[in-house]
Amino acid sequence: MQRIVVLNPKGGSGKTTIAINLAAYFALHGEQTVLIDHDPQASAARWVRKRHENQAPIHLIAAFERDSRVTRTFQLRIPDGAGRVIVDTPAAVQPHEMPELTRGADKILVPVLPSDIDIHAASRCIQNLLLVAKVKREDRRLGIIANRVRRNTLVYQSLTRFLGTLDIPIVATLRDSQAYVRAVGQGLGLPEMKPYQVSDDLAEWQPLLEWLDLPLGSSGSSTGNSQVLPATEPVAAPAETAALIPERARPQVDETTGGGAEDSDDSIVESDAFTPALRLA
Repeated sequence: MQRIVVLNPKGGSGKTTIAINLAAYFALHGEQTVLIDHDPQASAARWVRKRHENQAPIHLIAAFERDSRVTRTFQLRIPDGAGRVIVDTPAAVQPHEMPELTRGADKILVPVLPSDIDIHAASRCIQNLLLVAKVKREDRRLGIIANRVRRNTLVYQSLTRFLGTLDIPIVATLRDSQAYVRAVGQGLGLPEMKPYQVSDDLAEWQPLLEWLDLPLGSSGSSTGNSQVLPATEPVAAPAETAALIPERARPQVDETTGGGAEDSDDSIVESDAFTPALRLA
């Protein structure tokens, strides 16, 4: 069983869209798929409940709901035989909540939008994942998704410069597309839409699906065996997905992250270019 957590405390970063489309893909390909919705807005839960019986089944766990008749452990239990578990986390997650949300996660996805506010929020999110949740870079289970991008814009260039400073793989670059809106409105995922409507969008998911299939600790030098499109020419990963080795810099850790941070090599510094950036000490 693989547990995939989609996390970013910044609201509106596209966590639910990524979670439900991953769930749709795995379910469509015959895997027993579980979608855990921790968000009180219940967007993922509504999407699952909108699906029809003839669609690929997705088991929903509405973690935001509380049932006094059963224990919390029983409510969050994973069905036997589950192959993929997708966790959609809420906005405004506090640093002390991250260890619990990421416990047992095989992969952690952080979607980042191309705006100064979102870039700064992502910087703090990654800092907390490394220093508070104790996610180790060398495990290679943390991946960044550049989400809702418009490539020929200055803010996208700023986003790529920021992501290039991280020693964390950029596992997908997803364009801003109305196909996601149309799919969600019908209780569908992109892979369930008509191919001619979403072929360009599906191609952008290929690097992400390949990265999810990589074993723990893999640098991504090899690719997985996931397929999104019919047998055609292989879809090349965008150039931004290459993991860049950051420059070395003197660590400056936010004192609010708590004691012991000075012993860690995972630190945040202010980028001289334009935004906060994560570098290796």
